[in-house]
Amino acid sequence: MARFLLHSRRLLKTLIPPLPHPITFLSSRSYISEMRRAAFKDNLLRVLRTEITYESESRPPSPAAARFDSFSVNDRPGEQWIRLLGKKGKEDIKIDATMFDGAAHSRRSDGDDARLHISLVVEVSKGEASGCVLQFVCSAWPDAVDIEKVFPVRRGPAALRPYMGPDFRELDEEMQIAVREYLEERGVNDKLAEFLHSYMANKDQTELLRWLRNIESHIKI
Repeated sequence: MARFLLHSRRLLKTLIPPLPHPITFLSSRSYISEMRRAAFKDNLLRVLRTEITYESESRPPSPAAARFDSFSVNDRPGEQWIRLLGKKGKEDIKIDATMFDGAAHSRRSDGDDARLHISLVVEVSKGEASGCVLQFVCSAWPDAVDIEKVFPVRRGPAALRPYMGPDFRELDEEMQIAVREYLEERGVNDKLAEFLHSYMANKDQTELLRWLRNIESHIKI
């Protein structure tokens, strides 16, 4: 019986290979996982570089303009808005403009096609000594600026919910004309809208390339 059991054990050893050592098994799994991660990383880098090359060659962005008419332009690299600064006499004029933030129908458009939209906040102040500034919330279309709101804002701690007045369209027509002329004299006009749409189309491409390259740099580490 003892001889039979011994013979059986020897036979089983020849039929069933020994299990790998636990440390060797874990090392193999770790090596395979590392190889997979490296393959995923290489593939992602390849896709990113292909996209960067395509975007750079098909629509290369132009250098950002430093000025427009009487305004200096602060491009805000890496952000979704720009700032324009200007002066008229003793007044300081500040314009914060978003990149394209949607598409809609302009009130001045007779067609049915939706057009790209840019939001503007225009601020007119009379120096630091002034107790308040005048703000205008506007929409910039490819060839026109529409005013949405106009209201004064106190300097210093602002009210949580300041009264912003009625919608601009609800104002008396004569007052609407006067407010438009006020802004046009300060350079906020249809010509500015055309500039902003051209500028933002270029910035959109610039920021896309910056975003792709930043991701590439992070993946390479």
